[in-house]
Amino acid sequence: MLGNTINIWMKKVFANSFKTFVCIVFLSFTIIGIAQSSSGINNFLKPSDTLNKSRRNAIVISQASAGVLTLIALDQLWYADFERTKFRTTNDNNQWLQMDKLGHVYAAYQFGRLGADTFKWAGVSKKDQLIYGATLGFSFLTAVEVFDGFSQEWGFSWGDMIANATGTGLYVGQELLWDEQRIALKYSFNRTEFAPLNPDKLGNGFAEEFLKDYNGQTYWLSFNLNSFFKSDCIPNWLNFAVGYGANGMLTGSNDDLNFPNQDRYRQFYLSFDIDLTRIKTNSGVLKTLFSIFNTIKVPMPTLEFNGKNGVKAHYIYF
Repeated sequence: MLGNTINIWMKKVFANSFKTFVCIVFLSFTIIGIAQSSSGINNFLKPSDTLNKSRRNAIVISQASAGVLTLIALDQLWYADFERTKFRTTNDNNQWLQMDKLGHVYAAYQFGRLGADTFKWAGVSKKDQLIYGATLGFSFLTAVEVFDGFSQEWGFSWGDMIANATGTGLYVGQELLWDEQRIALKYSFNRTEFAPLNPDKLGNGFAEEFLKDYNGQTYWLSFNLNSFFKSDCIPNWLNFAVGYGANGMLTGSNDDLNFPNQDRYRQFYLSFDIDLTRIKTNSGVLKTLFSIFNTIKVPMPTLEFNGKNGVKAHYIYF
């Protein structure tokens, strides 16, 4: 019974690359949390000024181990349920009004940010941070995409690969151009009425819906205003955010005969945001927490534009 329970849980956890990203990040933050219980918390969390070989080696070993174990779990617990085939490609660029592609962009960007930050903590050179750390997401998601290529259910998607490269490029490009992240990629989620109508595709319960219900997801480009305008009148942490979402989707496209009358439409948002990493503090704990939660858009007053209802104002939108 326990074995079956664990097996079912693992299948859900490794259902797609975005879920895998969440799990690995959660594991990383758990390890950091354990480290924070020691008395030397701030010293531990402070990035090394020079190369710390013990930290670097620990990062390389832990990331390589996590990646290999995750890929093995995917192969044995997820892809094993679907028919294997010769390597094939598929064109799914018209699915989910491209919300799934933005999920790939987001995962690759956050993976890259996490990889680069961990190498920075170990005192690795900026060049190696970008080569070995920031490409972490692209490398892992490429491996997952190859697995998809040998599955009859999925297939290798060049659209996904382009999205993965875009997410990595967004991080690396800013570091090369500005030596900082002036534009952060963020995520927000609201539960919708659509998931109960097709829980197999959109999730059953909040945890699954958070990852699978594209109707409730919004992806944001959050621009730090002071990085561009250099004004003493603008708080250093204040951002302006542009968001994209979609609604009315029960399946990937309107071709599914089981759900023929889907009222699908795109949504665009304008809002303010907070760059938590730019809030000044000497606390290593707070810096770590700010870095973690800076992946999420801060709820703010928002203007929505869509092709169905026109303009809609939200006093607070998340």
